[in-house]
Amino acid sequence: MCGDNASCQHEDNVIPPFKEPVTDEHTVTDNALVTSDDPMHPANIIVELCRLFYTLGWVTGTGGGISMREGQHLPRPLRRPKRAPPPLPNLHPLLQIPNLHPHPPTPPPPPPPRPSACTPLFLQAYLRRRAGACIHTHSMHAVLATLLNGGTQKVWKIRAAEMIKAIPRGGPGVGEVGTEEGKAGRGYFGCFEELCVPIIENRSREEDLREELERAMREYPECCAVLVRRHGVYVWGETVWKAKTQCESLDYLFQLSVEMTRMGLDPNADVKEIVY
Repeated sequence: MCGDNASCQHEDNVIPPFKEPVTDEHTVTDNALVTSDDPMHPANIIVELCRLFYTLGWVTGTGGGISMREGQHLPRPLRRPKRAPPPLPNLHPLLQIPNLHPHPPTPPPPPPPRPSACTPLFLQAYLRRRAGACIHTHSMHAVLATLLNGGTQKVWKIRAAEMIKAIPRGGPGVGEVGTEEGKAGRGYFGCFEELCVPIIENRSREEDLREELERAMREYPECCAVLVRRHGVYVWGETVWKAKTQCESLDYLFQLSVEMTRMGLDPNADVKEIVY
């Protein structure tokens, strides 16, 4: 994102020392990371957020995903195993197939879950922004925002909208982990500032977006999101709750820009604050 220089400062927005995350197969197979009775456990929070986001149309079909960091572990988003086909309906006796196996063999177990294609992109948010969670949606508002002005712009922009104040300037870290720039964020955008989100081009394979996403993060160090044209958006935050707030706020702003453009209004018009 881009905008004017520092607005407000948050003393509590301090990031603890970060160690290289654990990303081996232990992350996928350890039951302690994927099952728990604790409602605040990442596995349960992700399920509840997916339920909510489904009602918003963000993760319908096979679209979207959520990843959370648990300590130094990065729980990999897993694809749901394919469900067994439904049983055949009761057929008329003349149409039934004779049972040639009075004792049919036990069907094989379903294949184990595998890491999502989003995993390399989620890792960029953890390694370059020290995020606590990353959300990917296929929101129609996000997709339409990438198609404004003929669908050729490289950056989505909006200005002078109240919801802009919900977006942090630089997220939890404005530089790569281990660098001098990788410090705590610098407050939040003001509602009269210009807010920008970079747009990268879509690919047929999700994991092939990694290099473009990484480049967008370098070129827009204040961003906490990246749009993918005709695809959706990636949003990250210091915690899963902040990522949720930012994702909801950005989706509102995407829709607002689309509706303003439809009405012939410029979402990025330079509106000055009126002082009485």
